Amino acid sequence: MALAHLGADVIRVDPLGGATDTRRLPLAPNGVSLYWCSLNRGKRSVEIDTRTEAGRALVARLLANTGPDGGIVLTNAVDQRWLEYGQLKHHRSDLIHVHIQGYNDGAPAVDYTVNAEVGLPLLTGAPDSTQPVNHVLPAWDLLTGLHAAIGILAAVRDRRATGHGCSITVSLADVATSTMGQLGFIADAIVNKSTRLREGNYLYGTFGCDFETADGGRVMVVALTPRHWHRLVAATGLEAVMAALEPALGASLDNEIASGVETLDVDAVVGVNPVLVAQV
Repeated sequence: MALAHLGADVIRVDPLGGATDTRRLPLAPNGVSLYWCSLNRGKRSVEIDTRTEAGRALVARLLANTGPDGGIVLTNAVDQRWLEYGQLKHHRSDLIHVHIQGYNDGAPAVDYTVNAEVGLPLLTGAPDSTQPVNHVLPAWDLLTGLHAAIGILAAVRDRRATGHGCSITVSLADVATSTMGQLGFIADAIVNKSTRLREGNYLYGTFGCDFETADGGRVMVVALTPRHWHRLVAATGLEAVMAALEPALGASLDNEIASGVETLDVDAVVGVNPVLVAQV
């Protein structure tokens, strides 16, 4: 989809009768899958019986005859030898082949199983709850798809310079693990021996949480920088309150890592002026 948005001619090869996702919820009143249409906008589709030799040969001819900017295949098939790079390369020597896997050893996985394994759902939900929480955004599917698209763009650039194709493998688990490393989760656990806790809507590493408003609603307030924090305090009229809290707590509220700040009961503080919070 990302490549189609950039102008690529993307052709889906679907089984006869369409793929399973063609009927996935949510559906429009006429029964058409809104999920399917949204993810596949800008693409073309052809239904081929790839269980037959004739169908597989048709796919190979499609790859071979798509011109100098064609010859690119992306698949997440498991145990389909005819779709492997070594097999399809016989039909086009400059083939660019991308295989998306669950794990880098070829074992299957889906976004939701990988997400549970990296532990992020354990940090989601109310702090006083012991129930598991399912993270409904398929983040690893999305990030893996974008990694695959970037890999294809890099391979196309290299092929134009050298005339050579390549084989690229991307796994959901690798993308998830590397992202956790890039965000500091892994280093924090290894270097600091720390364990992140389920903290509800509190934002780790800076000021952020939700508050009840005067009319019974709730608003999420986040201050990412010292400038945000000072303006939030000013907007809520809490300068005097915060100035009094600092010596009482023995900590500077301008310092996110100062000891003692975690003892601040933010609900009690903002409860001093809930109307102003609703106006922020």
